[in-house]
Order: sequence, then C-alpha cells, then structure tokens
Amino acid sequence: MKGLEQLLAEHAFFAGMEPKDLALIAGCGANARFEAGDYLFREGEPADQFYLLRSGRVVVEVHDPARGTITVLSAGEGEVLGFSWLMPPYRWVFDARALELTRALVFDGACLRDKCEADARLGYDLLKRVTSVMMQRLEAASVQLLDVYGGAAAR
Repeated sequence: MKGLEQLLAEHAFFAGMEPKDLALIAGCGANARFEAGDYLFREGEPADQFYLLRSGRVVVEVHDPARGTITVLSAGEGEVLGFSWLMPPYRWVFDARALELTRALVFDGACLRDKCEADARLGYDLLKRVTSVMMQRLEAASVQLLDVYGGAAAR
C-alpha cells in the first residue's frame, strides 16, 4: 500500500516538487470515497478542500434557473479538482458530483493555506501549478463556447 507522499510524488500535478514539500502537503491529506450521486462540494458552501481524483468520474455543474443544471467539466482519474480553497472568499462557485464510485485524495484547504503562508516558496510553487490547470481548463472552455455559439464559421 502506497503512502500519501508516494502517491503525490507519482502524480503529474506534483511532478518535480521537493520531497519535503510533498511531505508537508501529504500532512494535510486523507483518502476519501464518494458513491455515485454524492456531492464533493456544493455552490455557496465553504471551500475548504482540494481533490486529487484517484479513480471514478466527477462532474462539475452550475445551476441556471432557466436552463437547469449545466455540466461545466467532467473529471476523472489523475485530475485535480477544487481550487476555491486557495482564494478568498473561500466559497465554492460550482457543484461537484460523483457519477460513479470515486476515490480521491482530499486535502484540507486551511492546512494548505497555513503551510503556504509559512513558506512563500511552497505557496508560489503550488499557485503556479493550480493556475496552470486553471488556464488549461479556461482554454478548453473557450473552445467549447466557440463550438456552441460560434460554429465553424467563427473560426
């Protein structure tokens, strides 16, 4: 059975991170299991966790009164999820729901923030990793918007 530090060291999101930093991050983590239909987080609730999905599938959704529930993102094994823990006001802006049995590493956001405040180098490294994922997702969303609203003629 692998420990949290080893699991982090093997994950692309944490690639190249110093072993001492992995140990600090692992100290904020735990294993979690979500059944199909379970919510990992809900819009408006305190954002106090960060997820590394080990197996399963999770959808990130937003509810529009006129159109109903809209899927913003589908995430699976190896993906990271939930960045609202890093920026005030520390509230979720989406819902995240397991589509099937999902196993994840869950990290306490307050614990991670405290470690980042105590070590600016660690905080900056983690922030760069988070913003890289956010940029990839923003680029993917812009392509989706072009497909939905612009079509081939807009390109």
